[in-house]
Amino acid sequence: MYTGTKKSEIQVLLSNLPGWRTKRKIVVIESDDWGSVYMPDKKSLDALKAKGVPLTTHYVNNDTLESNDDMEMLFDVLRKHRDSTGRCVVMTGVNVVANPDFDKIRANGFTKYEYELFPETAKRFPGSKRIHELWQQGIRERLLVPVFHGREHLNVQRWMRLLQQGNETVRLAFDYGVSTLSRDMQGQQLPDLRAAFDIDTVEDLPYLREVISSGMEAFEKLFGFRSTFFIPTNGPFNNSLEELTAELGIKYIGTGKIQLEPLGNKEYKKHFRYIGKKNRCNQRYLTRNCFFEPNSWEQSREKDWVSSCLKEIEIAFQCRKPATISSHRVNYMGTLNPENRANGLKKLDSLLSEIIKRWPEVEFMTSMELGDVIAGAKR
Repeated sequence: MYTGTKKSEIQVLLSNLPGWRTKRKIVVIESDDWGSVYMPDKKSLDALKAKGVPLTTHYVNNDTLESNDDMEMLFDVLRKHRDSTGRCVVMTGVNVVANPDFDKIRANGFTKYEYELFPETAKRFPGSKRIHELWQQGIRERLLVPVFHGREHLNVQRWMRLLQQGNETVRLAFDYGVSTLSRDMQGQQLPDLRAAFDIDTVEDLPYLREVISSGMEAFEKLFGFRSTFFIPTNGPFNNSLEELTAELGIKYIGTGKIQLEPLGNKEYKKHFRYIGKKNRCNQRYLTRNCFFEPNSWEQSREKDWVSSCLKEIEIAFQCRKPATISSHRVNYMGTLNPENRANGLKKLDSLLSEIIKRWPEVEFMTSMELGDVIAGAKR
């Protein structure tokens, strides 16, 4: 990530050197976490804070299931801008398709995990009742096109073990419809509950095969097509599962340039990835090289995200690489905090205006379209 220093500029440039190259000015915007519920409502957020639960990330304070307003206001911004092909800007929505069914899990005494598809979840969110319809609109208009992120944004087996063990913080969060906190009541780090495909032991792998299969089936049912692109939630992914994803139609896998493969027992193997690299299943890896997280609390609040992202795009194009931008859903959510959405959309609008101004030949693509270009299946 470019931080404004010469050192970071050199690091970004070097990281862009390996892999597929093109003279075309291609921009992909990947936005993670759609379909998931981080914090269900302001009432739950305030109650957990009052009980002393450490809620210090911008995700837990600002992110929840997308609302009708969130999606329509994002569409309005994307429609304002057209690229060199005459089409509106398109964003790739990196989606999960399900959330825990808290009522059923409570009713069975935490003995069995149950889930519901996100349109069912949306019925309990007054402002989100039309989001499935809006997803269909986003696909039709090629504004917000979904790809597969996993079934849930939750490590189900890890979460259920903590619930069954009676973990105080995890049980308390459960009572408020929250499944993924990062710290317990004492401020100690909890196991990563957002990394759906991380494993504690190799015995966790068979269940993950079922998660991928049922998740891909649900994705096709909900959106009317089969995703050819998959980004495992939070990154960790045991590569033995790649063969299954290939069988299910996944052609492209999103990954960090250093992929952590969980082996179990807290052991991880590092793999070097670059854009266009093939795996043993003939799938291609796609990597990100630009970052636009204007509401992040993990960086300085004073950071100029528009300028830093433009610099990363400039470096990508200098290296003849597509610019693939990471920009999580949380930046555009307003249910918990309307100012969060207003700030994110305003800065996105500025970024898109400046990209088109600086590079009028730019082409905005989805992740799947970029994969097809790299594979030679599409011009």
